[in-house]
Amino acid sequence: MHKIVQPKVFYFGTPVVLISTINPDGSPNLAPMSSAWWVNQSCMLGMSYQSQTVQNLIREKSCVLNLPSAQLVNHVDRLALTTGKEDIPMYKATMGYTYEPNKFECAGLTAIPADLVQAPLVQECPIQLEAQVEQISTFSETGTIAAIELRMIRVHVEESILLHPDQDYIDPEKWHPLIMDYCEFFGLGAKLQPSRLAEPFMAQYHSKG
Repeated sequence: MHKIVQPKVFYFGTPVVLISTINPDGSPNLAPMSSAWWVNQSCMLGMSYQSQTVQNLIREKSCVLNLPSAQLVNHVDRLALTTGKEDIPMYKATMGYTYEPNKFECAGLTAIPADLVQAPLVQECPIQLEAQVEQISTFSETGTIAAIELRMIRVHVEESILLHPDQDYIDPEKWHPLIMDYCEFFGLGAKLQPSRLAEPFMAQYHSKG
């Protein structure tokens, strides 16, 4: 039996993304988020305009989207309730956020140079996506949420999660993304069953190769 409810937030969970950007002083910033979705070579993020990450994206027009595996959950959780913004927004201050200028050190993660953008890659993340900002729009009626469209310009993937070493396709049974669902961390369970979409999708993929 279904019940009509009025939830305060519509947030059903997506993979966690560690966004690395460059601060005004040239230092790296690293922020966890999970309001992201992809279509083809593009990605859409939803974040607060007051965050340091969004301000960095507006200024620098580029970033790296690092996708952590489920095994990195403790590292990601170390960044919870931290902000790279020294002047902490009131809504974050009331939640207990603290200013943390050294996000990589705080998380116990390693920053390594990217190829095409200034922001660093997170070495430990199996997937690292260098991206450029295409446009930033206001998402909410209050004007506090930014909808950020990104275009992927270079993709780094750990070889161990590829379907075959000589193919650019990630094996879904080897890739175990960290999932955020209503502010709780989850990993993927075992595959339930094959999808009928898999065979035609893979055929189309190989035809383009």
